[in-house]
Amino acid sequence: MIAAGLAAICVGGFLATRGRDAIAAAPSLRQTDRHAVAEALLANIPDPVILIDRRAVVIEANPAARALLPALRLRHPLSFALRAPDVLDAVEAVLRTGAPAKTTYAVRVPTERAFEVQIGALPMPEGGQPNVVLFLRDLTAARRLEAMRVDFVANASHELRTPLASLLGFIETLQGPARADAPARERFLGIMHSQAQRMTRLIDDLLSLSRIELREHVAPTQVVDLGTIARQMVDAQGALAAARGVAVVLEAGEGAYPVLGEPDELLRVVENLIENAVKYGGRSVVVGLARTRDALLGSRIVLSVRDDGPGIAPEHLPRLTERFYRIDVASSRQKGGTGLGLAIVKHSLNRHRGRLAFESEVGAGTVVRVTLPEHRPRAAAEPTAEADQP
Repeated sequence: MIAAGLAAICVGGFLATRGRDAIAAAPSLRQTDRHAVAEALLANIPDPVILIDRRAVVIEANPAARALLPALRLRHPLSFALRAPDVLDAVEAVLRTGAPAKTTYAVRVPTERAFEVQIGALPMPEGGQPNVVLFLRDLTAARRLEAMRVDFVANASHELRTPLASLLGFIETLQGPARADAPARERFLGIMHSQAQRMTRLIDDLLSLSRIELREHVAPTQVVDLGTIARQMVDAQGALAAARGVAVVLEAGEGAYPVLGEPDELLRVVENLIENAVKYGGRSVVVGLARTRDALLGSRIVLSVRDDGPGIAPEHLPRLTERFYRIDVASSRQKGGTGLGLAIVKHSLNRHRGRLAFESEVGAGTVVRVTLPEHRPRAAAEPTAEADQP
């Protein structure tokens, strides 16, 4: 009975009402069956749920609560496992007054997590002192997204403010001391042009990222040859690579590499990856194309970009696709980077139902792999062989 009531409260609203009514209305369900259904319902609630009695002793907890609080034990005081004064004070208030309460709970180790704790009295069918239920709603992802949004706005403002301040400074100088200084005027105009181009690149990348995110849930339907795109980008990056003394080569088999995609977005993906390898890698960049098969996902096209540069330290790899994240801020800006290229790549691949992976070792270069579903007409036969990944 405790589990049934607890499950109904925690699922809440429409789902709880429908689930409770369905159980009660099923004449074939015995009381033990109803109890089992309620237990299963409670066990599958993804957020931690804890039930305590009037002495604040734990009498029920779902698997999520046990995972969050390993010291949690039935028939032991809640305070043995949950050492959070704000939560315990709120529990005491609910036990004393019966009025619901809400507070927060933070976990610091092994990773930082944040929870909203909703605490309410659970009336007992036989009357008497009600038990209390704690429902912990995980706010970690929402808070991280909010922090990323705040950081994004702050970083975007900073990235725009820096070249804008430079432009204003040079304009003031040209209007004053350098008004009649022709050599200084020419030099300042060149710098101003460079700063204006930097702002233009940043605004273009911001707009591109915004457009991609707006359509991220809409999968492309056009058939595109990824091989053609790779060849175009290898050729297009030739001038940039030659100026830096970098050789860019394409390693791909014969035939097409068809995927469902947006041509412009895929061009931008491949362009960004090759451009990064040329700017920050060594003297050689190899762009590879191959087919592979996944037991669950079927035939896949794998595009890889490999360089022989200095490599990337492990702590940087998980953050490479964050907006404005740079390993070396000064070097990135000097080379024309906006800090948004890999974020654009990530969100474009999300839209294309693709995957992005990085492999790198300090001193041994970097490999970036893009994996996309191969487009095969419904009537086409299954491929006969599996190719090695590039």
